[in-house]
Amino acid sequence: QVQLVESGGGLVQPGSSLRLSCTASGFTLDYYAIGWFRQAPGKERGGVSCISSSDGSTYYADSVKGRFTISRDNTKNTVYLRMNTLKPEDTAVYYCAAARAPTAQAMCFIPLDFGSWGQGTQVTVSS
Repeated sequence: QVQLVESGGGLVQPGSSLRLSCTASGFTLDYYAIGWFRQAPGKERGGVSCISSSDGSTYYADSVKGRFTISRDNTKNTVYLRMNTLKPEDTAVYYCAAARAPTAQAMCFIPLDFGSWGQGTQVTVSS
């Protein structure tokens, strides 16, 4: 069974850090581009950061550049999102997805019905 499971979310104060994990089962992530997406209440789901399958190139939304870092460990079949200097506007449900996208940037703009998606993990940034 193909499955993606996110973990690492939580309630933190502004300025704090979190590391999200996305672990795959039932398939190998090596050949897939991976993306982290988020959806805040009343807003559409959008790409936050993505990483390619080929050369490990990355893409970041402007709102998280310099604060978030995506990485992948194919030996653990896991992709991470390190989030530093968190802001209240980062509050959302974070989802990971895997798809055969040609580039990291393309991965961050895949349709919601394309690829495989996890169930999400809640990140709340509040004082």
